[in-house]
Amino acid sequence: MAWVIVGLGNPGEAYARTRHNTGRLALEYFARARDFSQWKTDTKSKAAISRGTIGKNLVVLVAPDTFMNKSGSAVAQYVKNPKAAERMIVAYDDLDLPLGTIKLSFDRGSGGHKGLESVMRAVKTKKFARVRIGVSPQKPSGGVRKPRGEKAVLEFILQTFDPNEMEILKRVFKKSGDAIEAIVQSGPMRAMNQFNSV
Repeated sequence: MAWVIVGLGNPGEAYARTRHNTGRLALEYFARARDFSQWKTDTKSKAAISRGTIGKNLVVLVAPDTFMNKSGSAVAQYVKNPKAAERMIVAYDDLDLPLGTIKLSFDRGSGGHKGLESVMRAVKTKKFARVRIGVSPQKPSGGVRKPRGEKAVLEFILQTFDPNEMEILKRVFKKSGDAIEAIVQSGPMRAMNQFNSV
């Protein structure tokens, strides 16, 4: 059974470099760096698909072409049940982490992320690996400066990354790619021990 790696974002050029598209950007970077197949549009699932291997494992990359809160409908075409979800990784933007950082997790709630909520509803489980990619500014004290209130959050996540931030993200995407490989090769728990302690 193939691993399914999902990068969450919104479709269309207008959203391409926004904070909320970080998961999809990470997936596109991963596909290029690992020499996966050209992206193809799967009209049935409404997603862009790329295929390749990690070690001896077949891997399908899924970038939903639905809006964020409908991501699960695309994922459900590739992950048919909770058992299959154990071989799924979802990459997405996380407001609780500072830009330049990632954190791996498994079997957690959505943290209010609408795309993740949609995926969890579709696959009927929380038991899958996540690559959480930080998008919030960092305070001098080291904490994150998160926007407050629904309107402020929406405005912030739909902002475009500036060139400096994109440079930071390139380094982050290299690390998130290594983390994805580690999850596929060694399992989520071992990968979490390796990447969350750095």
